[in-house]
Amino acid sequence: MIYSCGSDNGSPVPEAEDPNPNEPEDPNDDDPMDPDETQDPVETNDPNTDYSPAFEGQTRINGVTTETTYTVTVFASGLSNPWGMAHLPDGRILVTERAGTMRLVSTSGSVGSQITGIPAVNSSGQGGLLDVAVDPNFQENRMIYWSFSQDGAGGTATAVAKGRLSDSETAIEEAEVIYTAIPEFESTAHYGSRLAWDGEGNLFVSTGDRSSTVTRGEAQELDAALGKVLRITTDGAPASGNPFTDENGVLPEIYSYGHRNVQGLAVHPVTGELWESELGPRGGDEVNRIEAGADYGWPTISYGLEYSGVAIGSGITQQNGMEQPVYYWDPVVSPSGMDFYSGNLIPEWTNNLFLGALSGQHIVRLVIEDDRVVGEERLMEGEGHRFRDILDGADGALYALTDGGGAVIYRIGL
Repeated sequence: MIYSCGSDNGSPVPEAEDPNPNEPEDPNDDDPMDPDETQDPVETNDPNTDYSPAFEGQTRINGVTTETTYTVTVFASGLSNPWGMAHLPDGRILVTERAGTMRLVSTSGSVGSQITGIPAVNSSGQGGLLDVAVDPNFQENRMIYWSFSQDGAGGTATAVAKGRLSDSETAIEEAEVIYTAIPEFESTAHYGSRLAWDGEGNLFVSTGDRSSTVTRGEAQELDAALGKVLRITTDGAPASGNPFTDENGVLPEIYSYGHRNVQGLAVHPVTGELWESELGPRGGDEVNRIEAGADYGWPTISYGLEYSGVAIGSGITQQNGMEQPVYYWDPVVSPSGMDFYSGNLIPEWTNNLFLGALSGQHIVRLVIEDDRVVGEERLMEGEGHRFRDILDGADGALYALTDGGGAVIYRIGL
């Protein structure tokens, strides 16, 4: 299945139905956001709330359309409820499946057998084997890291483990849990669990508020790891330079707080800044640029409502000392895994942020300039796929992982 893009609505168009694809972008045109080419916002449905954005362009920014003709192909298939992807130095992709399995996908798209040696996970609800990260020094140490939902005496928790990929690539050796987010809670939802490397060999780890009014307030508490972005070493210890390492009664692994359910983490390829996406309730999905020690507001401020339709807390969207999202959606698109594009196949995408949308059933492209979103595009809209993760591939293409049984990985490139 091959598609060519460049239609007026930003949706993929079969090549056979598009005999006159757009010409490549003029290499002398340094402005991808020509005001004469802006479009209406891609979101056309009514919002759930009457909240006003804090600044222009914080939501429903003008749409853009990719001018370069690109192809979308099924790269790999036959995956069962996958969640995360990471590529090895040679370009192969490690994929997790929520039931507790991990597989290697070759550069030609062949899906390997289950990798053994992974400790048991709790795959109920939203849990299971979730994200995966490959050690920056993999060629020397062959170490793999993964997040998962772990059973404990007090309930379940987001946990991080590590192990060595065997020389035969059939098993994880010497697996050990290096971090568990406290407190445990009897819930099977809002684990967060996305992983990303900083530039110093430390792991960013996201957690959720566990989807309960009992625990959501923990997102504001610095003695709890729920609703946070954490930064740990490869041994699970708090990373040096974290913002709260010298404060009593505070978890020193906390990097930022006030989050609902962070399922997207990505480091900007130029600035090295950490960006995240988190799922809102009824409205209020967010994209944030993460600063050390900052409070991102949940559940005190939100651009969403309770699922029942009533206001969350005091029904406010701004408060002193709390960060505003760079961008938000209402109604929701349910952003999941995300990545910045750093390839050279489609130059107009350089440093754009791509996110998988679960309920939105499309891939989000955000054009970002000076830390503000200046354009939004929806790719593969109308195909009926929930997109779980996005990977900036080693070959310059984007890889998009779908959700559920019989899931596939799409390759988006030339």
